[in-house]
Amino acid sequence: MQSELWGAPAASQACAQTLQWPIAPPPGQWASAWTEWQAQPAGQALLGRLALRLQQGATIYPPDPLRALRLTPLDAVQVVILGQDPYHGPGQAQGLAFSVAPQVKTPPSLRNVFQELRRDLQTPVPLHGCLERWAQQGVLLLNTCLTVEDGQAASHAQWGWELFTDALIRRCVEHATPKTFVLWGAHAQTKRALVQPPHRVLTANHPSPLSATRGPQPFVGCGHFGDINRWLRAQGRAPIIW
Repeated sequence: MQSELWGAPAASQACAQTLQWPIAPPPGQWASAWTEWQAQPAGQALLGRLALRLQQGATIYPPDPLRALRLTPLDAVQVVILGQDPYHGPGQAQGLAFSVAPQVKTPPSLRNVFQELRRDLQTPVPLHGCLERWAQQGVLLLNTCLTVEDGQAASHAQWGWELFTDALIRRCVEHATPKTFVLWGAHAQTKRALVQPPHRVLTANHPSPLSATRGPQPFVGCGHFGDINRWLRAQGRAPIIW
């Protein structure tokens, strides 16, 4: 069964931690984007602000804000799923949009994602909410803001991460391989103007229980997972094992 493929990652990857400082640069083709951003006033200001909050005793998640870039090299990106900011509960955030550590209860939005996956492709609901397997198949799970403080949703919004993640989206657009950008909810859809052909965009409401069934584009029934796999097959590429 496909659900058997969703065994928990190694304990060293799944353990709950707070932000590890300093942030290690990303590898490969992502490295230059990080270096360029660090040299800009916005990058310097954000890193300085993070350092100050750590000195003041703040608890910041996730342990590795750039983990999505480590698991999905630029050359491997086939799909980009945009989130907003990391989960703000202890042990939840992994540095991957929508994903949680295997031992953490699946959040409501991700439960709706899994229910839509089951409806669309008739696959079993995964045993846990860790989406590393998606990332390792070329699905870039990118939040637009990459850090958050304990118990304070969107606490680092507008600190400067958005400029960096916009630059990452542009790198994906400039890269030759056609990609599908998945924009769930109004926040993600503000990035639609960054995406140009030959890439394509899929949109729907956010999978949150507050919006998943509302019009004009309900998340429930959107069929994005099957759509992406049909598109990949049409290009001679392997489908994603969701």
